[in-house]
This record gives sequence, C-alpha cells and structure tokens, in this order.
Amino acid sequence: MGTAAALILFLVARKFHVEEDPRIEQVENELPSANCGGCGYPGCRAFAEALVKSDDISDLNCPVSDSESMAKIASILGKEMAERDPVVAVVRCNGTPGHRTRTSIYNGAESCTIASSLYTGERGCPHGCLGMGECVEACNFDAIHMNPDTMLPEVTDDMCTGCNACVLACPRDIIELRKKNKKERKIYIACINEEKGGVARKNCRVACIGCGKCVKVCKFDAITLENNLAYIDAEKCKLCRKCAPECPTDAILEINFPVKKKVKEEVQ
Repeated sequence: MGTAAALILFLVARKFHVEEDPRIEQVENELPSANCGGCGYPGCRAFAEALVKSDDISDLNCPVSDSESMAKIASILGKEMAERDPVVAVVRCNGTPGHRTRTSIYNGAESCTIASSLYTGERGCPHGCLGMGECVEACNFDAIHMNPDTMLPEVTDDMCTGCNACVLACPRDIIELRKKNKKERKIYIACINEEKGGVARKNCRVACIGCGKCVKVCKFDAITLENNLAYIDAEKCKLCRKCAPECPTDAILEINFPVKKKVKEEVQ
C-alpha cells in the first residue's frame, strides 16, 4: 500500500509539475532577503517573480538593494531599470516634553495604533508622535530607536534602507521618506499639525502656524502652504537655508549643517 501511494503521488507530481523560470532564483539571489515588503510585495521571492514576469520594470524597485544590485538584476532580465535617488526616513514631529505640555495620562495597551484610535494623546497636539515605538518594532534594520529624553523616534541614516516599514506602521503619518542628500543633510518642517496658528502653537511651542514666511523667502518654489501647514519638497529644495531663520516657531529643522557664522557688525 505504501509503494502504491508513493507511485500515485509521483505520477500526480509529474502531471501537475510546473516549470519555473530559472531567472527567478537568479534574481532572488541578488536581492537582500530582507523580506521587508518595501517593494510592495510580500517578500523577496514574490518580488523576484514580479520582476521576471513584468515587461516593464521601471516602476519596480527594492529600496534595500543598492544601485549595483539592481543593475545586475536588470542585466539578468535584459531589461532597463530606472536609477532612483536613495531615500531616508524622517520623523516630522519635534514635540518633545519641553515643547508639549502633558494634559493626560494614558493607561492602556502600549500600541500607537490602539492609542491613536482611542484619544488624541497624553500631550496637547492631536497630530504629534504618541511615543510608543510601533515604528521601532516595524524596522528590520535597527535603524530607528526611541530617544528616552525627547520621547520621539530617531532615525540612524546610515542604517536606514528606506524600506517604508516605519512609514506604514505610524498611525499618525508623521514619518515620511525623503531624498537622501550628501553628508546626510536635510531641511524639513517637523510638524504635521493642520490646526490654525494660535491653537497649534498652544498645543506645541514649535508647531507650524502657517504664517507663510518660509514660502515667501524660498526662491526655488520648494515650499508650499496648505491647510495652515507648510511643507518643503525635498526634490525642489536646494538646501539654501534661507527658510529656517524666517520661521518664528523654529518648526523648520536643519540637520547636519555647519553652524552659520554670525556677521560681525562694522564698527562705525
């Protein structure tokens, strides 16, 4: 009976056997095996299959792989793949305990998603970081950690692969992927509060109040103002640093720039 069952299974396997394109395994070997889902597919194997089956792979990209690996994949498939600028995760909230007054105490599940669905948070701003580290748990690359002093997540640029996992994990949408500039320099508005100026400032001392001063001073049309909130487009921004000094609430952060030298007043 065992022999007969084995023979039947063998015949069934031969009848329904599906030949697999050998390039799928070749492509998968070039991928990082992170299975982070940053490509939009459930794992590297599924992404490799999508690359092999797609006629146009220009819109497909693995954020964890470097340009050399993606070039090898394109060579294996005999297809063209567009080069993409590397990106890094940025936390658009600067609501530290010193900037946001505590208004309540949360006593529930340590989950940003659950807490966000129940109330606005322990501190005034209803849009700010809840500080429970769901983004940290989502990162497979040890690139984001909670700062115990600021109670905010911090990204280590060298470790960040731009996989988008932390972006998807944050229920407040305060994390976004931005273009990675030379020397890890970046300028962005660390606020997503769309409340009117007075209310936003009351809830957080460094909130954007929608005054528009940064918009007026930008010569590259990189800053827009919508729903009481300014936003800097990383693709258009030239890092000229004209906007930050204009912000009355210090909502614009300049990261990894040298300290500006103060102009000495001429002695008359």
